[in-house]
Amino acid sequence: MLNDVTFGQYYPVKSFVHKSDPRIKLMALIAYIVALFLAKNFYSLTLCFIVLTATVIASRVPVGSVLRSVKAIIVLLIFTAVLNLFFHGGEHLLVHWGFIKIYRESIIFTVFFVFRLFFLVMGSALLTLTTTPVELTDGIESLLTPLKWIRFPVHELALIMSIALRFIPTLIDETNRIISAQKARGADFESGNIFKRIKAIVPILIPLLISAFRRAEELGDAMDARCYSGSKNRTKYKKLKLSWRDLLITLLFAGLITGVVLLNIYAWNIFPEIYEYIRLS
Repeated sequence: MLNDVTFGQYYPVKSFVHKSDPRIKLMALIAYIVALFLAKNFYSLTLCFIVLTATVIASRVPVGSVLRSVKAIIVLLIFTAVLNLFFHGGEHLLVHWGFIKIYRESIIFTVFFVFRLFFLVMGSALLTLTTTPVELTDGIESLLTPLKWIRFPVHELALIMSIALRFIPTLIDETNRIISAQKARGADFESGNIFKRIKAIVPILIPLLISAFRRAEELGDAMDARCYSGSKNRTKYKKLKLSWRDLLITLLFAGLITGVVLLNIYAWNIFPEIYEYIRLS
């Protein structure tokens, strides 16, 4: 039931992206998100798609695994698309039925918004698919090191985020086992109206919460048994080092932001008739 959720799961394979520094991958994701929200037309959005496609190819992660990450937000995508379609105004009215008005500009804006959110989720999922939780912890802690000057618990924050990502696949497997056990006892999760389906979820949530608290207690005991004491006097087995791969990734995403800004400014010079038709302003 939940096997299609890929966020938080790591895909083990040797690739250009997997071998890159986690700090650079985190910064690249931030730069990619900034580029997506800076994009104001389909030219700049297409550039973001090209960079995302190149990154997926370089990561050697199956395209299906990346696409499955969108299934987790498909309901949100549909809901926001419908809202934008019906409530975004414009100048060229296409459909007028009662209080429902659909403009050409609202259709273009809805398509643009859906693709933007689609690419955002895929890019975020690609980070967890190509980076282990330990690498993410080290990368976040290294990037937030300056906050230690104000006594911010950087290591503890990075550890919490790492554990949360690590336990996503575990909780998904636990949920699937609970659902299978409930179905074997005659539970029905697929028929009835929405209220009956919500009520049927209660027998799943209670044992799932109990299991999550039990795993958290076991993890705490295991950390205590290994004399874990936080970041104090803590050393690292593997130290993060930048390489030529990280330089190429940095140049790629710096070029992405530059290209998006330039396309936002000069897109009207490229096929002006097409740009006038699809512009979002």
